[in-house]
Amino acid sequence: MNARIIFDLDGTLIDSAPDIQNIANASLAKIDVEPITLEETHSFIGEGIQNFIERVRKARDVSDKYQKPLLEDMTTRYETAVELTVMYPGVPEALTILAQSHRLGICTNKLHRPCIAVLKHLKIDQFFQTVWGGDNPLARKPNPAPLQAAFEDLGTGLRIFIGDSEIDAETAQRAQVPFILFTQGYRRKPIDQIPHDVALDVFADLDAKIKVLLTQS
Repeated sequence: MNARIIFDLDGTLIDSAPDIQNIANASLAKIDVEPITLEETHSFIGEGIQNFIERVRKARDVSDKYQKPLLEDMTTRYETAVELTVMYPGVPEALTILAQSHRLGICTNKLHRPCIAVLKHLKIDQFFQTVWGGDNPLARKPNPAPLQAAFEDLGTGLRIFIGDSEIDAETAQRAQVPFILFTQGYRRKPIDQIPHDVALDVFADLDAKIKVLLTQS
């Protein structure tokens, strides 16, 4: 049986936090604000760049008058922020296996153009037949609309969503689709506090876990 499999991006397929931290701190330096740490960066990622900047400002007590300038500056830097980003171990191998039998896509709150840029930089863009970014015309996760649209782009078959966070889990619940939780990403809560159908610790196990879901459907 073939499936439609949609992935989140940051914290699921790729560890982009070092690049995001780098561009955030470059933007903060322009207004003489103390840089954020990598740990803080992890905790701020997940609900799009506007929410990311709001969390940065709150952590550093920066006036809301800087929201727009920081947004504009970070957005400008975002498309070229790829050099420090890496795939999690086993990702390209897992995608190669899955693409032989299933249709793959991405639904992320990352802006679309930076998303495409990093997929091309990592040479995995060819695996995905549809890519929905956080600046799509429908909504951002956890609203299920972009996830549902991504599934529609892939035709028919069992729907499966793979992500790493509470936001992804809520999105899957609202879309009423099975959710695979990648446990090594940017989640804030313990695994047992995040609703999921399957926990994924390493990508080498992904194909087998997909097959289990298919047999249960």
